[in-house]
Amino acid sequence: MASQQVVLISGCSSGIGRALALAFAKAGHRVYATARRLDTLADLEREGIRTCALDVTDAESIAHTTASVAEDAGRIDILVNNAGFGLINPMIDVPLEKLRLLMETNVIGAVALMQAVAPHMIRQRHGCIVQIGSVSGILTTPFAGSYCASKAALHALSESARMELAPFGVHVLIVQPGGVKSRLGDKQAEHVHLPEGSAYVALSSHLEARAQYSQIAAAAAEKVAAQIVNAATRARPPRVLRVGHGGYRYPLFKRLVPAAILERVLMKKFGLNEP
Repeated sequence: MASQQVVLISGCSSGIGRALALAFAKAGHRVYATARRLDTLADLEREGIRTCALDVTDAESIAHTTASVAEDAGRIDILVNNAGFGLINPMIDVPLEKLRLLMETNVIGAVALMQAVAPHMIRQRHGCIVQIGSVSGILTTPFAGSYCASKAALHALSESARMELAPFGVHVLIVQPGGVKSRLGDKQAEHVHLPEGSAYVALSSHLEARAQYSQIAAAAAEKVAAQIVNAATRARPPRVLRVGHGGYRYPLFKRLVPAAILERVLMKKFGLNEP
């Protein structure tokens, strides 16, 4: 395996994706940073990082970008599936069109990009696919069921892919971050809209608080990115990497605390103990 890796990253306009592009580049790797809108990557381009437009919900965009990167670099060593977004809504109020888009982006898009890149890795008999999951895929919380479900699905799909790709020398690393400093909270807060007559109108402040919850004591994206780069570039990457605020603690709660007690704690935290 070459010491300089060719790295393709989705969702680089902000947060972990942007920090990863900079961290891989700083470590001397050849980085292709992508986002739906190319203009959001202008600062990365000024840093000498190659940038491409990529919409993970568009099959033509995926095919074009992955083929272009493979042709330009001659190979793809590391894929980071980072593109995604969150929704904060009670499950009975979540707009179904937004739920479909979330699943299409967070789950189907990640699989589609993996399907496009994996054949290159299989031919070269090495590679690492990094799936950016979340502790939310382990510990389900009120008002975030859609996002939690998408990350739980990504974890399961990635575990299956890990076993299937291992015979070809391709590793699948599942990253399960806790709180990481990003614009996720603000983006989620923008989409907190309860329909008229919702049973949860009185809890709107709790929904807004849930949207920002991941940003409380959040870890710096740069620190998290450095940990991911270190793990992904090892000869044998770990199966799972937990990083960020609560990255270890929340899965531990899920495993050790009885479900009834854990649910009561979470319900109280987000106002659901109120009549």
